[in-house]
Amino acid sequence: MYIIHEYSVAVAFCVVTMLCWGSWANTSKISAKDWPFPMFYWDYSLGLVLTALLFGLTMGSSGAEGRGFVADLLQADHGSALSAALGGVVFNLSNLILVAAISLAGLSVAFPIGVGLALVIGVLVNYLKQPQGNPLLLFPGVLLVVVAMVVNAVASSTMAASRSSSRSRGILLSILAGIIMGFFYRFVADSMTLNFTAPEPGKLTPYSAVLVFSLGLFLSNFVWNTYFMYRPVDGNRSTYTEYFANGTPKRHVIGMAGGLIFNTGFLFNLIASDKAGPAISYGLGQGATMIGAAWGVFVFKEFKGAPPSIDRYLAIMFITFILGLGLIVAARL
Repeated sequence: MYIIHEYSVAVAFCVVTMLCWGSWANTSKISAKDWPFPMFYWDYSLGLVLTALLFGLTMGSSGAEGRGFVADLLQADHGSALSAALGGVVFNLSNLILVAAISLAGLSVAFPIGVGLALVIGVLVNYLKQPQGNPLLLFPGVLLVVVAMVVNAVASSTMAASRSSSRSRGILLSILAGIIMGFFYRFVADSMTLNFTAPEPGKLTPYSAVLVFSLGLFLSNFVWNTYFMYRPVDGNRSTYTEYFANGTPKRHVIGMAGGLIFNTGFLFNLIASDKAGPAISYGLGQGATMIGAAWGVFVFKEFKGAPPSIDRYLAIMFITFILGLGLIVAARL
């Protein structure tokens, strides 16, 4: 399987994760114009599984190092498989809540709050489990991310007061999503070997872990997503009949593209965790907060017509977030 050996390459892989995780939700926003998000989410979850298979049968099955994709799946013990699948179940619930928050509050509001909170919790949880990186740099970096998140929440609250009460609901949902999302990565990391070149027997490698994670997510859709279909946070209820009757090829492709984008980033993140460590790898990947906010601010113009003070808040948010990510990178140098 393909393995990286340099920290610089691991950082580059985490940057890809950041871009992917911060951009996949655009497919949800585009689809939401005429397709309820629970319908979109079925295609998204299917895209996750197909992407995991594609990478597993290509990158995961090439090269002389490590353990091949199929062989790795067959030798995994029940505990490792269950842990990776549970990561998918936990992430799925948090992600569905986050997508609902995006529909209420917008990308530039929901992403920085939800994913920023997940970053803080995730870095702490993963560092306590596997302490890698200089804590004198890592934790101040996380603190700067918290500052960016709080500043965005202030800006969002101002917009909520001046525009719509739905943003307040979106903020609350973003907080809930962030708390839950902060724990999913630990389950996946626990399922994996710490040495990709000479994998531990019974443990998974990144390619197989992503597939099991994706299957756990897809299967849990029958619980989590069914609930959101019939008890939507916003808009009308959806049905399975609607999915098959009204789903067009374009709608299905957009949803699966979201899964492709997310899982590309997730796989690259797990590959990078061998050299960067889970806490730093996850923390860098969750720089997606800044990417998601940038899409909302500069492309979708979600703060258009806002009071002048909002621009100052947004500038502070981006500056503190960039400084925080810089410290997280430096923590492993």
